[in-house]
Amino acid sequence: MSPKLQRLILFGVAGLFLTTAVGLTLAALKENIVYFYTPSEIDKKEIGNRAIRIGGLVQKNSISVVGLTAYFIVEDVKSQQAVTYTGALPDIFRGGQGVIVEGKFNEDTFNANTVMAKHDEQYMPREVADKLKEQGIWQGDSKK
Repeated sequence: MSPKLQRLILFGVAGLFLTTAVGLTLAALKENIVYFYTPSEIDKKEIGNRAIRIGGLVQKNSISVVGLTAYFIVEDVKSQQAVTYTGALPDIFRGGQGVIVEGKFNEDTFNANTVMAKHDEQYMPREVADKLKEQGIWQGDSKK
């Protein structure tokens, strides 16, 4: 066997190994990827029963707490989404502030298992700020 053929076989085997490794990695990650949407993007998409994140603003006067279960609405300019969360809300959670909730849909209601609220007056996650800026609802600086 010539050295050229040996190199060609070596590169072929290495390429096959690399392709297999990338394929297996992507297959494993597919189950753990959590997509981010705004309420208006949810209206346009088929979400199914997978875990997602919804980012937007908590609608003022929409928060209702019964025992450990909180009901509230996350909104952007065009749409709103009802959210149910069981557990203790962050102390800084309130109407009119930016929030990201993570969970799954149960028919028309989003059942959140995580609620993340902004930590001061200036901070908002970049992806939420960028989406809200596109819609003209938020004018702050998202570069923090």
